[in-house]
Amino acid sequence: MIDVRLLRDDPEAVRASQRARGADEGVVDAVLAADARRRAAMTTSEGLRAEQKALGKQVAQAKGEEKTALLARAKELAEQARGAAAEAEVQGAEYDRLIRSLANVVQGAPPGGEDDFVVLREVGSKPEIESPKDHLELGELLGAIDVERGAKVSGSRFYFLTGVGARLELALLNLAVAKAVEAGFTPMITPTLVKPEVMAGTGFLGEHADEVYRLAADDLYLVGTSEVALAGYHADEILDLSAGPKRYAGWSACYRREAGSHGRDTRGIIRVHQFHKVEMFSFCSLDDAAAEHERLLGWEEEVLQAVEVPYRVIDVAAGDLGSSAARKFDCEGWVPSQGRYRELTSTSNCTTFQARRLSVRERGDDGSTRPVATLNGTLATTRWLVAILENHQLPDGSVRVPEALRPYMGGLEVLTPVS
Repeated sequence: MIDVRLLRDDPEAVRASQRARGADEGVVDAVLAADARRRAAMTTSEGLRAEQKALGKQVAQAKGEEKTALLARAKELAEQARGAAAEAEVQGAEYDRLIRSLANVVQGAPPGGEDDFVVLREVGSKPEIESPKDHLELGELLGAIDVERGAKVSGSRFYFLTGVGARLELALLNLAVAKAVEAGFTPMITPTLVKPEVMAGTGFLGEHADEVYRLAADDLYLVGTSEVALAGYHADEILDLSAGPKRYAGWSACYRREAGSHGRDTRGIIRVHQFHKVEMFSFCSLDDAAAEHERLLGWEEEVLQAVEVPYRVIDVAAGDLGSSAARKFDCEGWVPSQGRYRELTSTSNCTTFQARRLSVRERGDDGSTRPVATLNGTLATTRWLVAILENHQLPDGSVRVPEALRPYMGGLEVLTPVS
């Protein structure tokens, strides 16, 4: 959640952020009013408790009728104090509900919606392919992708990666882990089921809660990214960041309901319910967050360049940001069969939004604690196979293996159609 001091001291900055996102700026005033009611209720409750304490000392020294009167007053005060405490709890809960409905304050993102992004750069040359085959046709020719049996076993938007398809995904993810380790990340195999407080702490149970799979019988959620588990890894802890950011690279299966995407990208493996991903996650001081964001983006671009996929980097518009992100950069890979760029990876600066919810702090030079910043970025995921297969296809349906992936595929240079 956002810093309540910012909300009190500069509410217009929060209103401006809401406007940039296309969200209701009236929520800002609702939160401020709830905050005032909460603080007033707490003041009343604390005043009554103090009066109770003082009266208790008088009762202990009083005698006779005076003591009887004081005991009657003490009983009256006790009832008032209980009522005031209950009112403070109600007002506190309403304040908490409202402030959690506010998205993170945007930092530098262009205003507007999904189509209002700004292209920062294009990298790589688009291949000249006459009548390019799409990734599913190539995957079927290579015996690499089987969506028909995926649907038979699990339903629509599921698939099998078979043979060289499975090997190619493992090669990609292993390359990503190697790059992460080289950059100083600690590799992690993370849980894919998390508690509600961890899922809520990362901001995934807000307006996009219908995207998340929930196991009601166990009160657990399936993660859509290892970001969730990694964010919760240091919950309720005070970190020592004196040596720099704490960086983790989480490998996990990921699950998304894709609610609201009916009819979109139904062919192939662009938009699916289950996939694998290597996710970078960083805990750092807030002062270093913007620079760390650029570093995460740089590592994403390194891997994209290693697999030789043309891409562009976009600055995502405020209205297309998730609630936790203050700014996000996407890397979109060129997809020849569609003649356009498609999102392959993204990196978000969540400032202190998640850390405040999860109580992840660092200790300052003066001994006080303050929330850390959290950032995340995808280093490789199943969707990359779409761009790799299509950009490296040959006229006969074979696919050239990018040099960076060959060591992870036993030196295999070309994937050839199966008979």
